[in-house]
Amino acid sequence: MASLSAQMDVIVGKTRNLIQLCETLQEENDLLRLELQSMQVAFQTSKDKITQLEEKLKAVAVAKSLEEGEVDKEAINEKILDTKQKINDFVREIDRCINLLK
Repeated sequence: MASLSAQMDVIVGKTRNLIQLCETLQEENDLLRLELQSMQVAFQTSKDKITQLEEKLKAVAVAKSLEEGEVDKEAINEKILDTKQKINDFVREIDRCINLLK
């Protein structure tokens, strides 16, 4: 019977070790779940921030294109004025030549 009692003691000891290991693993699992939730919140926050920044980037791009459009209008107006000035110069030159021919 002594061997049966010794075997029972070994089984009880191993069972206690397994229970302790299981509790440790459950605590670690709980900590990992909390960490996962924290990471998910951080990830979602990062995604939201990226979305906001992308919207700001689009707004800046639109504003920049509008500014470039205004610059282009100014350049076009300058070219128009330059062309009108050249036409006026040609007309004066033609008038001068006509006066010389008379």
